[in-house]
Amino acid sequence: MEESISGFKVRGDWGDIVEHGERITRALRDVDVHDPDQDDARFVRAFEEWDEWRPKAHETLESDVSEKTADQASVEEGKGEKAGKEPDEDIKTAGEKLSESYEQLEDDDAEAAVDNWKESIDYVARAADSASRKALRRVEDTVYQNVMTQLAPYYFDNELISANIQQAARNGGNGEQFVFEVNVNDDVLKENVSDRLAEYEDEVDRWHVEVEKDTDAAEAIEGAEPPPEPDDNSRSTTN
Repeated sequence: MEESISGFKVRGDWGDIVEHGERITRALRDVDVHDPDQDDARFVRAFEEWDEWRPKAHETLESDVSEKTADQASVEEGKGEKAGKEPDEDIKTAGEKLSESYEQLEDDDAEAAVDNWKESIDYVARAADSASRKALRRVEDTVYQNVMTQLAPYYFDNELISANIQQAARNGGNGEQFVFEVNVNDDVLKENVSDRLAEYEDEVDRWHVEVEKDTDAAEAIEGAEPPPEPDDNSRSTTN
């Protein structure tokens, strides 16, 4: 591993890349970034996002990490989407508000009519906003997955972690090679993570990479629930 001001970098095959992500995740757990009960819990959600995005042993760069990169980079939700409303629902509500406005005008209730008219306009605007965001995301997904990731690294960025993975030139007969750089954006946390990574280098003889477990077949055969997964699925063997 190379450490610099820009982060922690490794070069190697897919297993090396996965292990690097697991080590950094384990180091963040060891300093309680994931714990919502700590005094400073501002990075809990950011840690969860990172833990979801980081490459896994059963994934591939071109498919899984590409899709997660596109999802992470997509336009955030607007007011209508946050309210759980589709554009056509807001258009329907706008029509209802407009009808109420006309009825109130007939009843000489001009003030209420104006209020409903304004609400109708708001719903139309919200519907247009939601539709625009959805269309933009569809374009983004295509661009990021099919174009941008061919020209630039697969990346992740939030307030806790900035990371990128690049495919490197093949090294003789060693198969596909990658470069994975991860930076911890908070200086104090970065120093703590650096200390933890150094401890792993000294103490861990062999890092057991986390793999996806297929428990469905076991449940069907045994007729029992699988044991709960531990908080940290990575395993290590010490000297």
